Amino acid sequence: MANPRILTIDLNFQNKTGAIASYLIRHNNGAVLIESGPGSTLPVLEATLAKEDLTPRDITHVLLTHIHLDHAGAAGWLSRQGAEIYVHPKGAPHLLNPEKLIASAARIYGDRMDQLWGEFLPVEPDQLKIPNDAEEIAIGNLRFVALDTPGHAEHHYSYLFEDVCFSGDVGGVRIPGYPYLRAPMPPPELYFGRWHESISRLRREKFSRIAPTHFGIFDDAEWQLNELDKNLTAVEKWLAEIMSAGPSIEELRAKFERWMSEQAREQGLSEDVILAYALSNPIGMSADGMMRYWTKFRSA
Repeated sequence: MANPRILTIDLNFQNKTGAIASYLIRHNNGAVLIESGPGSTLPVLEATLAKEDLTPRDITHVLLTHIHLDHAGAAGWLSRQGAEIYVHPKGAPHLLNPEKLIASAARIYGDRMDQLWGEFLPVEPDQLKIPNDAEEIAIGNLRFVALDTPGHAEHHYSYLFEDVCFSGDVGGVRIPGYPYLRAPMPPPELYFGRWHESISRLRREKFSRIAPTHFGIFDDAEWQLNELDKNLTAVEKWLAEIMSAGPSIEELRAKFERWMSEQAREQGLSEDVILAYALSNPIGMSADGMMRYWTKFRSA
């Protein structure tokens, strides 16, 4: 049963439902967003707010789990509408000065940058807030707790609210309707050991619901964390076997694509759901992340 205080906003990324969510929670003097989504989805965000009799200026706070473009790309624009932007201390410098982040993404996405992500504006300096690990964030009548949860990225927070954990990407990618999830593993900061530790930390909080950005609120948080833990262990084992042959990055991408395709067939995923997974968690990006992890930590 979903929390009636939380509105899941489907940002309809690349005209696909169920790929990227932003979560809206009202308070006494406006509303909070968990995740801004990318700049390319601002028209959908504004249209959804209008249906709720809200404007962007009614968003007083935005809590970002991390600074990847699909989660934080519209944060600068929202800061210019008056929202305070909360982010992990390691991510904060990149929101104030996003040139390096944009350049890194441009090397991957090339001329598709604008179509995919839209404009990524710097966050207004006086609107940037940097909570500490385990700090309570009081917003009107609402209370959130920021938890440092690295593994997917070093600059990753999860947020606790009542019985819900907004888990960003450290809780995995999961499309509603299927007992299946994937671990998003892009470069440059994938680290399996820290990810397992983050899962253990989240388990200790004993929340009942989990809300990954990709996608939706689920009532079986314990199952999801356990399944993700097993998933990561399986990926580590697979990676060790594959890397023993010294594959090129192209070979690793192809092998991982085949492995993920086999899983999709076994789970009976529809083409529509496979597309949603691909948009939320590009397989090639995860292969790149695994290669960087192996080169930096395992073969060093």
